[in-house]
Amino acid sequence: MKTFFLRLYVAWLIDERMIMLRRRLFDLKSRLSRKKREVLVFLQLDDPYSYLLGHYLERLIPLYEHKVKFRFVISQALGGSYMSKPDLLVRYAVQDCRRLAGQLGIPFLDVSKKPAERYRQRLLDFVAAEHEEELGDTFTTALALYWRGDNEGIEKLMGHRRGDHEETRVLIGKNQLLLRKLGHYNSATMYYGGEWYWGLDRLLYLTDRLDNEKLNRNSARIEELDKLEQLADLQLPKSPPAQAASCPPLEMFHSFRSPYSYIALHEAFELAEAFGIELKVRPIMPMVQRGVGLPRSKLIYLLKDSCREARRKDIPFDKVSNPLGKGVENCMAGFAFASSQGHGREFLFAAGRAIFADGIDVASDEGMQEVAESAGLSWTELEPALESDDWKDAVEDNGEALAAAGMWGVPTFRMGNFVVWGQDRIWLLARALTLMCQRKEKERQ
Repeated sequence: MKTFFLRLYVAWLIDERMIMLRRRLFDLKSRLSRKKREVLVFLQLDDPYSYLLGHYLERLIPLYEHKVKFRFVISQALGGSYMSKPDLLVRYAVQDCRRLAGQLGIPFLDVSKKPAERYRQRLLDFVAAEHEEELGDTFTTALALYWRGDNEGIEKLMGHRRGDHEETRVLIGKNQLLLRKLGHYNSATMYYGGEWYWGLDRLLYLTDRLDNEKLNRNSARIEELDKLEQLADLQLPKSPPAQAASCPPLEMFHSFRSPYSYIALHEAFELAEAFGIELKVRPIMPMVQRGVGLPRSKLIYLLKDSCREARRKDIPFDKVSNPLGKGVENCMAGFAFASSQGHGREFLFAAGRAIFADGIDVASDEGMQEVAESAGLSWTELEPALESDDWKDAVEDNGEALAAAGMWGVPTFRMGNFVVWGQDRIWLLARALTLMCQRKEKERQ
């Protein structure tokens, strides 16, 4: 009974008609109140994603400032079960943002090779002591100086002023409570009208919504946003480059419980076909089954966000069924068998649709029979294969390989020494492949 009501609740959360209804009601209520709309922006000084987001918000806010107030909040991501492998995340975030900044033309660690860590607390206290009216400009300036490694610029900004460390600690604690109350856990996040938007990767969702509510004062777009939108589009060659054959193999670490893995499959196979290379999908156990907790608020956000991404890409995402436990094991065994029959790709898509679009219980024989038929497999042959545990050694090896790559989450893509995390970075993977091929062509000449 509990599972039944949970499914109903998830369906209500991600139903497109209900989402649009909630938005229209919010818009109507806001217009009747005649008050400025408010976007809460949760930023963290030592978070590079906060810096990149702040850089764009500086240019974006003037388009909406007559009707929308962007209220900056000094915050810190929630730890504990909300943040698995924090040390690895911090290291990867710097690498990821360095790549993004390079693509977007944003200065990043260009003054010094490291952020201005020795000024972190003083700079944080300085920003926290700022009045709310001036906080936005001060905060984005401080973020830029910190993540450019500009120690001299920080000294000039702060002068002889000093904030109070204890007051800063209390303020951040209070803001973390607000972050948790509103239903999120991370920094570089924006909250507007009951919905969350994370970093540059979700900024366009927010601006599209504000524009649809006619809150842009001149319906103008800024050049930076256009560039951001162009980058997010997957640019693939019209025919496979000959040099791609000598590129390292492309691996995708995948979880059958991850909605982002399901979404990434579509573009990952599209990319592999465009370059004429093989995509090796390496399943791993879900994080929960690897002993990593997943708080309810984080799960809800991930489902809502992945649903939004799937719909943007025209990928079926509607009725969700939790495959945790027996369902995941069935999918692992089924994929191993399907791969031996040359139907691995078909099985991945069939299982993904069953779990995230059709709400099929893949822990049951009936559910797996539907997956088998959809993947072009014989149920009479697949059924006994589900009892095998031959897949366990390979899955354990996949988990060790993921850790060896310095990663922990899915989907992760590895191509030689080049590693990216998330379906949001497949475009970056495509660019890296293109550059590899261009370099090899020059070397050949």
